[in-house]
Amino acid sequence: MKTALLRTILPLALVFTMISCSSDSTEDLAAPAPAAIVYDYNYRADELELADLINEYRVSKGLNALQTINHVSYKSEEHNEYMIAKKEINHDLFAARSQNIMQVLGAVKVNENVAYNFTTTSGVLNAWLNSPGHKANIEGNFTHFGISIREDATTGKKYYTNIFVKK
Repeated sequence: MKTALLRTILPLALVFTMISCSSDSTEDLAAPAPAAIVYDYNYRADELELADLINEYRVSKGLNALQTINHVSYKSEEHNEYMIAKKEINHDLFAARSQNIMQVLGAVKVNENVAYNFTTTSGVLNAWLNSPGHKANIEGNFTHFGISIREDATTGKKYYTNIFVKK
C-alpha cells in the first residue's frame, strides 16, 4: 500500500515542482548590469560660479583646486531632483551615490554637502564655511568634485548638492 501511494504522489509532486518553479525568461538569471559612467553634463552658469568660489577658497588656504567630473555632477543633480520631489533637504541614499561613484570612477573617498533656499552662490558657500562639517568637506583631502543647483519649479527655492571625491 505504501508503494502504491508513493507511486501516485511522487509523479504529482514532480509535476507540481516543475510548473511552480519554472521561469519563462532568462531575465531573472542575468547578472545586474555594471553602473555606467555619465560623460555629458551641461553646467549652468551658477554651478560653474560656485565651483570657482569653492576652488578659490581652497587655493587661498593652500589646498589643491578640485577638478569637476561630469558623472559626479550628474549624481548631484539626481539628488537635487530627489530632494525637490520630497520637498525636503536630506542626505537620503548617500550610500548608494557614494557606492556608484566608487564603483564607476574608482574613488576611495566620497563626501557630500547639501543646502537649500540660498539665492546666491556666495551665500551658500558662506553658510557651508560657517558649518564645521560642511567646511571640513570643502577643506578635505579631495581631488575632484561635482556640483548641481536646481530650482523647485513650484516654489522657486534652490537646492544645492556638492559631492567631493578622492581618486
